[in-house]
Order: sequence, then structure tokens, then C-alpha cells
Amino acid sequence: MTILNAYAGNYELEFERPLIALERQIADLEHQHLGGPAANSGAGGASGVGITNGGGVSGVDFRSDIRSLRQSHTAMLKKIYAKLSPWNTVMVGRHPGRPQTIDYIRAIVKDFAELHGDRHQGDDQAIITGFGRIGPHKCLVVGHHKGKDTKEKIAANFGCAHPEGYRKAMRTMKLAEKYNLPVVTLIDTPGAYPGIAAEERGQAEAIAVNLREMSRLKTPIVSVVIGEGGSGGALGIGVADRLAMLQYAWFSVISPEGCAAILWKTANPETNAAAAENLKLTANDNLKLGTIDNMIEEPLGGAHRNPTAAADYLEKYLIQTLRELKRFKVENLVNKRYERLRKIGELGEG
Repeated sequence: MTILNAYAGNYELEFERPLIALERQIADLEHQHLGGPAANSGAGGASGVGITNGGGVSGVDFRSDIRSLRQSHTAMLKKIYAKLSPWNTVMVGRHPGRPQTIDYIRAIVKDFAELHGDRHQGDDQAIITGFGRIGPHKCLVVGHHKGKDTKEKIAANFGCAHPEGYRKAMRTMKLAEKYNLPVVTLIDTPGAYPGIAAEERGQAEAIAVNLREMSRLKTPIVSVVIGEGGSGGALGIGVADRLAMLQYAWFSVISPEGCAAILWKTANPETNAAAAENLKLTANDNLKLGTIDNMIEEPLGGAHRNPTAAADYLEKYLIQTLRELKRFKVENLVNKRYERLRKIGELGEG
């Protein structure tokens, strides 16, 4: 199996281009070693390695070269991701190959039964809800849905939910509370849908109601930012007993582009990077500030490189956290949730 996995496609992060060139070189050598056709059909083609058009290279053993290139690839990957800038972290969080809510549901949620509709307006495809099992825990799963292809993305507004999406989420959370089942929410949105129709149907009110009701919901709530955590769109399903982020996700009051447009009147690579730096939106920054409780490790190079491992890490965190929260009495759980929320933004004299 080559390093050049299906996640790559024709999409390249600018800072990953040296890595991708090396991956293509490794793939080409592996195909030659196995006697298959050269892997030079991807974006950019091969990287200067002699390639046959089939049949292999007779009598040539590329194993030592492949081993050496793999070691160089791992070292480069570690170096790049050890010093990832906030703006590049945002790019990783938005990678089209990054696992979405539906991918994690398929990987770690057994017997998932999806629930639809808010019983007021309709069924918003930007939010998925349903009951299932994570490990030994029966629970409700709620998450943003961005869509996998163009048709899905348009139907789901690229993960930007309407008021009916947040009302659907709250309706199903109330069901979970009724049956004493914990709630797991997976956050992945650039923000709530900002269209006129959404505002007319009460976008701000729907999010505000969710904030209030989730803060006093009498059942455990665990939230994880798996990709993007933008503004009120994220908070609408993000009030929890435990709030975590995947290592290369981002979580902020506004997107870097939105911030740049306000502060510098223009959003370009320079202002976007400056905004990302000052927003303190990475998992490490949020952990230091106390806005989240935990950071969940991702596979080397991000979840888009190894979705299976990323799902395993997420599943272990959810199973352990749900086990811990189930030990509390409901009254104590709600009180501790209140105390946790009140501590956010505390200032002290140094």
C-alpha cells in the first residue's frame, strides 16, 4: 500500500506540496518495484524518477530506496506538523478529505437510527441527528453535515445550518433527556447560515434557545470540534459538560476571513494569517485559554491522512468521557456544567 492515499485526489495544501511530491515519488518506485504501471496520473505527475509504462524494471530492487524515502517522508511530516501555523491549521481543518460527522458515525456508531425534522419548518440537511451506540453507551449523536460531493454540499449549505437544523437538534436532545441517554455532538461548521430566509425564521432565537436549554439539559453532553468550529453556528450544539477539539481543528468566535474583512477591510493571505494568529483558534490555544477541556490527538499529518486512526482516537475519548459523566447524579451534573461555563473568560490579577 502506498503513502499516496485516496484522501489526496487533486487537492493540495500549499505547505504540503513537498510532501505530496515525495509521496508521488514513493508511489512511482513502488509500482516499478511491483512491476505495475507507473503512478504518474495524479496532479503534478511524477517527480523526476525514471518510470516504465508497465512490465516493471527487470532485475532492479527498489526496496532500499523506498525505505529511505519513507523515512524522509516521515521526518518531513513531523517537522511540518510540529510547527503548523494557525492559518495552516485552519486549512487542515477544512481539508475536503477530512472525515466528517457522517464518516465518524459510520465508523464508530453502531445501530444508528437517524431522526429527521424539527416539527415546525422542515428537515435541515446541515445537521444530522440520531440514536445509536458508541462502545457500550447508547446515546444521541448530533453533528453538522457539510456534504461529500457538490450535490450534497449544496443541499447542506456546506455545513451552515438553518434555524430548523438547530430546532431539530434540540427536539432530539429533549428526547435523549426523556430516555436518560447521553448526547454526543460533533461540531464542523464555518458558522450558521446567514441568509435572509434563515434570519426571518429566527436564526438567532433558535441558537439562543439551544444555548439555554443545553446548559440545563438533565443528561450528560459531550461535544467535539472535529473540523471547523465557527461562531454561534458551532455553539448552537456546543454547550456541554466536556468540550474537546481534534488536534488540527479550529474553534473561534469568527472565521479568519471574517475577522480580516472587519479589521483590515480586506481578506487576503496576509490578513487571513494575521487574523488566525490573533484569534487564538487552534486546539492548543483554546486549551490554554480554558475554552475547551481536552485536545484529541490526530494521526501524524492530520485526520485526512488516516481517517480510521482518527475515528479510533475519537471513539476512545467518547467512551471514556461518557463513562466518567455517567457517574454523576443528574443534579450534580447540571451544577458542574454551570460552574464550568461560568469559569470561561475569567480574569485574574497576575
